[in-house]
Amino acid sequence: MRGHTRSQGLKLKQADSAALEALTHRGRESVRVLRRARVLQLLAMGWTVVGVAEAAGVTETTVRTVRRRYREAGLSAALNEKPRPGAARRLTEKQASEVVAMVCALPPEGRARWMVRLITQEAVRRGLVPTVGRETVRELLLRHDLKPWREKNVVRAKAGRPVRRANGRRAGVVPAAPVPQ
Repeated sequence: MRGHTRSQGLKLKQADSAALEALTHRGRESVRVLRRARVLQLLAMGWTVVGVAEAAGVTETTVRTVRRRYREAGLSAALNEKPRPGAARRLTEKQASEVVAMVCALPPEGRARWMVRLITQEAVRRGLVPTVGRETVRELLLRHDLKPWREKNVVRAKAGRPVRRANGRRAGVVPAAPVPQ
C-alpha cells in the first residue's frame, strides 16, 4: 500500500541496501530488527510514513525514529537499540555476600529459622547494610538459591533410611556416615 504523497525520501547507501536485503532474506534476527529493516526498505522505495507504518506494523513514531537514527548514525544505529542501563544494584557485592553468610549461619536465639523479614531486620541491626527492603533480600536469596525458611533445605543425616535399586526394590539399609569431630 503506497501513500498518496511522497515521503521526505531516504537514500540508502548501496552497501546498506545490500545488507538489508541479506538481513531480511536470512531471517535470523529478532522481529524488532527485521521490522526496522523493512521500514528502511520501504522508506527508500518512496513510501510515506503513514504507509510504511501500516505495512510494517509499527507506529508512525517508530518509522520517524528509525529514519532519523539512520540519517544521524547509520544502519547499525537504525536497526539496533542502545543498551539500557537499568537501575543500580541496591546492595554492593560485599554487602550481599555478608547477608548470604549471615543467612547460612544459625538464626538468632529464640528463632527456629530465617525468614525474609527477620533477615532484613538482622542485616540492619548488625550494621551490614544501612537499610534494605524485603524484596531486595528475597531477590538476593533467589539468586543464590537459598530458602532458609523451608525445612526441606536443611540437610540432615538419616540413619537407617532404605535405599532403592534401579528396579525399585529395596537394596537394604545403608548406615549413616560417621560425623568427624
